[in-house]
Amino acid sequence: MDPESSFELIQRAQQGDGEALNRLLERYLPRLRRFASGRLPARARDLGDTNDLVQEVVLRAFKNLPRFDHRGEGALQAYLRQAVMNRIKDELRRVDRQPLRNELDTAIPGDGMSPLEQAIGGQAVERYERALAALTETERQAVVARLELGCSYQEVAVLVEKPTAGAARVAISRALAKLARLMAESRGPS
Repeated sequence: MDPESSFELIQRAQQGDGEALNRLLERYLPRLRRFASGRLPARARDLGDTNDLVQEVVLRAFKNLPRFDHRGEGALQAYLRQAVMNRIKDELRRVDRQPLRNELDTAIPGDGMSPLEQAIGGQAVERYERALAALTETERQAVVARLELGCSYQEVAVLVEKPTAGAARVAISRALAKLARLMAESRGPS
């Protein structure tokens, strides 16, 4: 992670420092795009795509940055992640309210499922989200930061206040084992 903390950048951006705002955008936009990738089902995609949705959320959030209550190194990341999830849910509700569209030619091959759904299946995504919600806040932050946002172990250590990258790696391993157990339990007997 950049040696300059998000906390310092947020404070500078709240005071009108455009360079600090740009550095925050550079830091969080790619992570949020990775997080959102595949979470918006194909049926909800139209002229805009997931990257547009993420950019819209980030720009809206950063307009309100002067009022943001920064409560720690991972606060902005958690806030932005939740804002992206809320925006995806809003988009799904918007699509569900629209009338059905005309039938498409079945001879044209379709994508069907999103990349995430193809990789692990729709039901697995639901089990993952339920199991993730059952983790402690620290475990959830560590798992999301490492798996979904692609943070290094050192970045996770800063985020969840672990003394070293090795300690963060151990915490992530334990959280993943717990996550796997919770997902297996929600699947039921084979």
